[in-house]
Amino acid sequence: MINEIVKKNGLTYGAIIGIVLSLITALMYAIDIELFIAWWTTLLSFSVFLIISIILLSKTKKDLNGIFPFKDAFTTYFISSLVGLLIFVVFKIILFNFIDPTLKDTLLDLSIKYLVSTSEKFGVPASSLNETISNLKETDPYSIVEQLKGTVFLLFFSALLGLILAAFFKSKSTQE
Repeated sequence: MINEIVKKNGLTYGAIIGIVLSLITALMYAIDIELFIAWWTTLLSFSVFLIISIILLSKTKKDLNGIFPFKDAFTTYFISSLVGLLIFVVFKIILFNFIDPTLKDTLLDLSIKYLVSTSEKFGVPASSLNETISNLKETDPYSIVEQLKGTVFLLFFSALLGLILAAFFKSKSTQE
């Protein structure tokens, strides 16, 4: 049985993560769509995710009066991560597939331009670059199926991060 505090905090902070990441995406859309391919926006989103997760684990440990076993720490984190990522992916699916489906083509063009300019700087052979561009044009990374596949990868990566954070935030046993 899941502790009520663990469940409540996981769900609450998961909703916060999902809403904040969705707001960042909405702001990028509203301000400048080129922000979608900027490396630092990914770093910003990851930082927000990490900071909210740390606040969540700190608060939950405090709510449990410092008795925070590894299992509860990981469960709290994983619930928030799952809820947050689901809210975020639903928002992105709606944005890219229903609100503005043309955005996918625009982002593909921007990605190709960025790829070409970066590849030229590093001296990538034209044949390799053309093959990569061809592969990019054949896929739709913003389709519903691809977004769901990406969410599975993000959830796996998030679980690994959760193991690390849970190990850090767990309470020390009385034997230690």
